[in-house]
Order: sequence, then C-alpha cells, then structure tokens
Amino acid sequence: MKIVRYESNQLVSYGVLEQNTSIVKELYRDPFDKIEFSGKEIDMNEIKIVSPVVPSKIICVGLNYQQHIKEMNLTKPTRPMIFMKPASSLIGLGDSIIYPKNASRVEYEGELVVVMGKTGRNISEEDALEYVFGYTCGNDVTERVIQKEEMSSGALLISKGFDTFCSLGPLIATEINPDNTNLITKHNGIIKQETNTSDLLFSVKSLIAYLSSCMTLIPGDVILTGTPSGVGPLVVGDRIEVEIEGIGNLHNVVLSEE
Repeated sequence: MKIVRYESNQLVSYGVLEQNTSIVKELYRDPFDKIEFSGKEIDMNEIKIVSPVVPSKIICVGLNYQQHIKEMNLTKPTRPMIFMKPASSLIGLGDSIIYPKNASRVEYEGELVVVMGKTGRNISEEDALEYVFGYTCGNDVTERVIQKEEMSSGALLISKGFDTFCSLGPLIATEINPDNTNLITKHNGIIKQETNTSDLLFSVKSLIAYLSSCMTLIPGDVILTGTPSGVGPLVVGDRIEVEIEGIGNLHNVVLSEE
C-alpha cells in the first residue's frame, strides 16, 4: 500500500494511491489507526503532495553506512550516533530547499526514512518492525562548516536544523524490506549516491530497539537511518532527487534565502 498526504482546496488529507494508476482514494483520517475510505477519489495530478507526516520527533542517525564510514576514514561507532532535527526544518515533494544566507557549504544526504505506526517503549528487535507503519525517502540537508564547528564541541543542531533542511516524501510505502532496498541520489540528474540498505551498520530493527529504550515512539515519528557514501555540495539552482526502490522519487530545487 502507498499512502500520500496531500493538499486540495486548502485542506490536507491522506489517501491511498491505487496501484499502477494516478488515482488517490481519500481517507477519513490519518492512516495510523485504521484505513477507512471516505468514498472520494481524486487524480494525483490535481493535488499538491505534501510531507507524508508531521512528526512529533525527527530522529536522525549519523555514520550508519559502512562504505560511508570508510569514505570518511572514520572509526565505526559502537552505538548509533543520534541527533534530531526541529519540526520547522520539514518540507515535502517539490518544495524548495532554501540556501541560508549565512551558509558556506550545504550538502545533500539521501536516506531511507522509517515512519512509526504504533506507540511503543522498550521495543525488542524481534518485535520492532511490527511498530513500523512504512517507509519514505528523506534528504538530511546539512551545513558542513557549521557541523564541523558544532561537532568539535560535542553538539549537532544548527548545521542540521535550518528551515527546509529535512525533505520527506513523496509517499509512505508499507511493503519495503528495510534490510534490502536500493537507494540512489541524483544531483542535477547525475547519480551521486547508490547503495543498498544491506550496508547499514545498525539495522532498522536495532535502531528502533535502541531509541525506544530511551523514549516513547509514537505514530508519525520518523527515523532517518543515515546516508551512504557520495554526499556532496549543493548550490542555488540545483535539483536534488532521492529515489528508493518501491517508494518513488523525492525531488527538490535549491533557492537562495535572499
């Protein structure tokens, strides 16, 4: 099943995209509790697709692809490297990534994103995927110069938290295998990142278990699982795309804040 969140006539709704068509079947409410159709159908080309969720927590994982760790010439972490992004950083399909006027080097990071579907605390690895609603594409946009300065003092927020620095979409797919899914990132049409999630250091199951040992995860919370090798800089005018097998294409264009 593929779930879209969209805006039509100034109202935001959820719907199910019918297989091999552009028809979206509207839902009465968000899909996390129950899938219940309103009876209304609409063509995807007549609506604006927005971020598939508005999460209470945007949780991110650093250094989680083994090839990326090698690329950076860094030591494998012994526990997940976790940070968070503010809700104000959230954008969706087709929205603009704003290049901040006080930024020096902004980079893309294509990622598989977990969307939680049930409330849970102290979830075991064995049960972890039962709490997942589905998966979407993400771009963990980062200001690299500020990040280096922050990390030297043990912090990580501003470099990851600018407005528009968390792109999610285009939809939530419920049938993805998080341990064996292909991901590519295209920069102006050229493939820059290409990987399979089998290269993850910490699996989705282990991340959910680890995070829920500390905090309650609730429906709509998202976990950006880390980026593979091949990250690179963005400039104003660039088009960046994150494509994940079975989910789709998340694309955004970079605009200047000024």
